Amino acid sequence: MMKERGLPRSLRLMFSGGVAVGLGLLAHSVQAQETKTDDSPQQMQRVEITGSSIKRITKEGALPVQTLTKEDIAKTGAQSVADLVQALPAMQGFVPSSNSVNGSGAGVETASIHSLGSGYTLVLLNGRRMAKSAINNNDYAVNLASIPLAAVERVEILTDGASALYGSDAIAGVVNFILKKNSTSTDVTATYNAPTKAGGKSFNVGISKGFGDLDKDGYNVLLAYSHDEQKNLVAGQRGFASSGVVPFSVGGQNYSLYQLSSNTSPAGVTLHHNDGSTTQFSPDFLKNGACGPNTFRSNNYCKFDYASTVELIPESTRDSFTASGNLKLNSDTTLFSDIVVSKFSIKPQYAPVAQPIGLSMSSPLYAKYVTPYLARLGEDPANIKSASLGLRLFDTGGRKDEYRTDALHMAFGVDGNFKGWDYNASYTHSQNRWYDNALGGYASNNTFNAIQASGAFDPFLPAGSQVAVLAPAVLHQTLDQSTSKLDILNLHGSREVFKAPGGTAQLGLGIEATRESHTDSPSDILQGQNGMQPNFTDNILGGGFGALPSSSKRNNYGSFAELLVPMAKNLDITGALRYDSYEAAKNDMVFDQVGNPLGSATQGNSASKATYKVSARWQPVETLLLRASYGTGFKAPTLAQITSPTILGSTANSHPCPFSAPDPRAAGCQGTTQYDLLQVGNPNTGSAGLKPETSKQSTVGFRLEPVRNVSIGFDWWQVKIKDQISQVQENLAFNDPVTYSKLFTLFNDPFNGPTVAFTSVPVNLASAKYSGIDWDHSFKTKSPIGDMSLQWTGTYMLKAEQTFPGSGTQSSLGKYGADQNVVFRVISRLAASLKVSDMFTHSLIANYRSGYHDQTFTADDATVRIVNPNGSFGPYVAMPNHNVASYTTFDWQVKAQVQKGLVITAGIKNLFARTPPLSLVVAGGGNQVGYDARYTDPLGRQFYLTGAYKF
Repeated sequence: MMKERGLPRSLRLMFSGGVAVGLGLLAHSVQAQETKTDDSPQQMQRVEITGSSIKRITKEGALPVQTLTKEDIAKTGAQSVADLVQALPAMQGFVPSSNSVNGSGAGVETASIHSLGSGYTLVLLNGRRMAKSAINNNDYAVNLASIPLAAVERVEILTDGASALYGSDAIAGVVNFILKKNSTSTDVTATYNAPTKAGGKSFNVGISKGFGDLDKDGYNVLLAYSHDEQKNLVAGQRGFASSGVVPFSVGGQNYSLYQLSSNTSPAGVTLHHNDGSTTQFSPDFLKNGACGPNTFRSNNYCKFDYASTVELIPESTRDSFTASGNLKLNSDTTLFSDIVVSKFSIKPQYAPVAQPIGLSMSSPLYAKYVTPYLARLGEDPANIKSASLGLRLFDTGGRKDEYRTDALHMAFGVDGNFKGWDYNASYTHSQNRWYDNALGGYASNNTFNAIQASGAFDPFLPAGSQVAVLAPAVLHQTLDQSTSKLDILNLHGSREVFKAPGGTAQLGLGIEATRESHTDSPSDILQGQNGMQPNFTDNILGGGFGALPSSSKRNNYGSFAELLVPMAKNLDITGALRYDSYEAAKNDMVFDQVGNPLGSATQGNSASKATYKVSARWQPVETLLLRASYGTGFKAPTLAQITSPTILGSTANSHPCPFSAPDPRAAGCQGTTQYDLLQVGNPNTGSAGLKPETSKQSTVGFRLEPVRNVSIGFDWWQVKIKDQISQVQENLAFNDPVTYSKLFTLFNDPFNGPTVAFTSVPVNLASAKYSGIDWDHSFKTKSPIGDMSLQWTGTYMLKAEQTFPGSGTQSSLGKYGADQNVVFRVISRLAASLKVSDMFTHSLIANYRSGYHDQTFTADDATVRIVNPNGSFGPYVAMPNHNVASYTTFDWQVKAQVQKGLVITAGIKNLFARTPPLSLVVAGGGNQVGYDARYTDPLGRQFYLTGAYKF
């Protein structure tokens, strides 16, 4: 065999997959060089590696790439691609499935390297871009839920900036999923996972079949199908999250998180006095002396415990079909195709609709449920100005959506060699169709008002007694649907170019043309009254309204060059240069501020950007590898950031009103509450429009093998971002309404009348800086009881901060930050494996997240109350000093090779049944209370069993 230059064989084995230089497409297949005669040295296979456009002998390179093989994936016990990727120590700031429960998730699960955010991590499938999730014009990355884990052969994660070869979106790095190829076997796998407590079971099954051997037969076709199901887990099935009233202690003082709603069932009454004071009571409590289900007594009022009605994990299903084909035309040319079709459905449910309504003092309801209790309450009827109801529409059911994503990804092309060039030419079409289907809970405002006016609905009757009465008002329809498409033509090639002092220099070149488009079609009831439907009067109870349709597209073009030069036998230098050009967006559906259509327009700015990267790999001695890189990156504004029409919602948090008389906006004050939020794109051109974000990235690292079978690796990394596209955070604006006065307006809400509205518009506002240290250590040895291995990976964050003009630098490192996220100081994973014989392999994994400072509250936030010595509740207080404990779980697994082709794997996740640590967080994730569902697992201890049969 030809001798490889580089790390010793033992080190290469421990870090198989390794690292490479630059960025590019991962090979569709391993392309062998021409085979020589039997008595001549056999040439090693040359492949493209994540991190480079140049085909070369695989080796540890200049950039940090982590490779998860099929065996590595199986050891994790992961049930989905999101479970696998989001558990990696380098991943922070992603969107988990729990965010779909009344959060901003909407059925999306994403990847995010080093806490930069999902929009800065490029996700590839077989080395090619995928269409992003198409949700309400929001800016999401690729939905990991669309990728079938059963079809994944390996995953490669580049944790360094990649814009110099891939262009936009790769500032934080790249996650590349490589699907199975060139197999002739039939593979069947099935997994069943069950927690020891109720709820949350899951299972999946997959089958694949290959036909033809590419090398022997000249062709290969691989077909695969997989089905996954996740059952739901509701709050009542886990004590730590079963209520919004959560007792805790700080410094010897007892407190309670107090997350309850005055909109309750049966309805509660608020009496408004002539002097501005109020009295609240629940007629049902005064009648029966007790509060009903899902309510909590607060004096004479039964407040609704909404946290007890939400899901911790939603029900979901996934069906996926993949097909790949390769046809060898001759020894130098191979045609290939890849097709992935998937359907993912997730059905989150949260609390029933909250609906405050007026109560006429001359109505029969007032006479029946209010008048009899006035004397008991000490109320003087002459002092009562008006009355209102705090109502929870319990009998329409919990609000339940089906967020469905239908994804299609196709790639066709040719891979070959021509006059010394290894080339790849391909066409990729990727699309993502998203649907929001109302399954229950949401109601038509018109129908509900008609039922209420008829007297058929009595809001004071026990919860659950009027389901049939309200059934005609419940919506069962598609609320919204949108489509995102991506079409790419590209040509990449590489070859040896000249002799350098240390070997042969290699050159990679590439060009590509891309068209991206997005359409959104909200339903009539989601739009409400606007210029296109001026006579429409209905609105949705419990959901958004004021949405507008959209249809936009744009083209962009890119080219790159990469040159690897061996400066010496132990020193490689690589340089990469890329140029991208983005056209301005074409928007076919433009509206004015009140929803009148204006036709088509070109919006935003065209932009062009050159980026570069320089990296070096130096091996001064056989046992030591040093590497470093420096480069620039960019992120173009997304279509949504430019062309999104106004979307009406509500702020994430409750805020005190920021205005007082004589400011005219004070007429919209409604106390401490969630105010209206107007989200809109930035269609401006010139200096007022959006320009690309820019970045600078650098890494320095080493790999050391001090003794046989021991490997130590550290990589320091840093990312600096300028002109970051962001919106002014609502907390900042509400705390400083003078500085951000232009973002507030007096808005006529169709439900609540005049109110204060906060406008969220993207601008090149911030700068950011992130840095940290990644490590990856390995140890292998033989022992009297079997082969042992140990791998310790982790990330230590040094900095994670954003700087906003006028408000200084903010950080979420080790604390709940103003961006409503937490950046963990330390995340690590320690995995031990023992292969007892050819039959049994045991694995034990420890997963660790460091503790952090929790979300803080003032007394005005009305979130935390003192608990008196007698157990009663005292006043609302500030809570600035609660800390969330660190979180460590252990997973165990044993794999048995029962017979040839048959493998049985049994495992326990969260071996010691660790409960998620208490968090007081009430914003930033989904609707769960008592813990932060973004960072911990509510399932507890789980047993799983996997069977895999190959024949």
